[in-house]
Amino acid sequence: MPPANRLVPLARSALTPLAAPRLATCTCRFPTPSTSRAFSLSSSAQSHDNPLGLPRNDAPPTMPRMQRGLPKKRKIPGVKKVVVVSSGKGGVGKSSVSVNLALALSGLPAAADGARLRVGILDLDIFGPSLPKLMGLEGMGEPMLTSDNRLTPLRAHGLPCMSMGFLLPNSPTSDGTNNADTPVVWRGMMVMKAVQQLLFDVDWRAGSGHDLDVLVIDTPPGTGDVALSLGQLVDVDGSVIVTTPQDVAIIDTRKGVAMFRKIGIPITGAVLNMSHFLCPGSTTHHYIFGPPTSFRQTCSDLSLPILAEIPIEPTLSSCGDQGSPLVMMSSPFIARDSSHAPSEHDHKLPEAGKRGANGLDETSEDQRQDGARAAFERLAARVWNKL
Repeated sequence: MPPANRLVPLARSALTPLAAPRLATCTCRFPTPSTSRAFSLSSSAQSHDNPLGLPRNDAPPTMPRMQRGLPKKRKIPGVKKVVVVSSGKGGVGKSSVSVNLALALSGLPAAADGARLRVGILDLDIFGPSLPKLMGLEGMGEPMLTSDNRLTPLRAHGLPCMSMGFLLPNSPTSDGTNNADTPVVWRGMMVMKAVQQLLFDVDWRAGSGHDLDVLVIDTPPGTGDVALSLGQLVDVDGSVIVTTPQDVAIIDTRKGVAMFRKIGIPITGAVLNMSHFLCPGSTTHHYIFGPPTSFRQTCSDLSLPILAEIPIEPTLSSCGDQGSPLVMMSSPFIARDSSHAPSEHDHKLPEAGKRGANGLDETSEDQRQDGARAAFERLAARVWNKL
C-alpha cells in the first residue's frame, strides 16, 4: 500500500477528467454545384442547430411558436396527408408494416380517373434506420441537394424514400476499407433537431413536381424524443399502432396510445402483427405468440379500431432482406379494390385451398403469401378511407 502522504495525489490523479475526445466528422460531397454537407457523428455544440450538416447561407430556421413557447404544428411541405406508424415495443415488425403499407397505398386509386396515390416513406429512426435495407437502397449513394439546399429523396419501387441511413458516412476501418456500421452518438437536443430537419428539409416534390397524397412515417419504438418531437411539430392526419400478441408488447402499446392522445396525434387504429401461422397442408390457425385475446380486449378497452391481423409469413422477412417487400410480389388472388368492406374474419385466406387426403382444406405456400399480401392491401384501404 502506498504511504499516506502519496494517497492524496493518487486520488486526485484518478479523479482528474479525461481529455475530451476529438469529434469524428465526415464531409460528404454531392453532385450538385456548391453543395456539401458536413456530418458530425458525435454531439457538439456547433452542430446542435444543424446535425445533418446541410449547407446554410444564413441563420438556421426557427420553428413558429405559440404563446406558451411550444412550437406550432404545421404541414410538411409537399405532403397532403401524414400517416405515422408506431409501436410501443421494439421488434414487433413495425418497419416491415410501414414499407408494405406504403406500397399498398401506392396501388390504391386516388380519384375516379384511376390515377394512383402518390406515396412517400420517411424513416425517422435516428439510431437504427431500417428503410435502406427493406427498400433495397443500401449502397445507392447519398441524397442530392436541391438549389435551396433541401434533401432529395431516393426512389425505390416507385416510392420516394428518406432515411437517416442515407446520410450516415462510411467509417474507415484499420485496413483502409469502409463499413456500414457507423453509429450515431447523439444527445436529445441533436436528435430533436435532426427530426426537424428530416421533416421539413426534404423536397418531396422533387422529380415529379407533384405533392404527395400520403407520407408514411416510420418512427422508432417507444415514447421518446422522436415521437414527442413529431407530435409537437407536425399536423399528423392519422397513426397506426403495431403490436404483437404477447402481453409484454400489449403493455407498451397502451403507453404509446396514451402518449399519442396526450400530444394530440389522432390514432387511426391498431394492427396485430404475427397474429397466427398457417401450416402447410392445413387451414388451422396456430397462435405461435399466443392468441389475439389480449389484443382484441385492449382495442375494445381503448376504443381502438382493429385495422388488420397480419399472419406470420416467412416470405415477409426474406423479401425485406432482399429489398423487395412482400406487397411487390404479384398475386392472382387479390382483388385490388379500396372499397373492400371490413369484416372480423378478413384475416383469413382469400379463398380455400385444395382438398387433401384427409378431406380437409390444405394451404399452399402461394396462398399463405396471398393471405399476407391481402391483409396489407386491406390495411391500406382502411387507412386511406379514414384519412
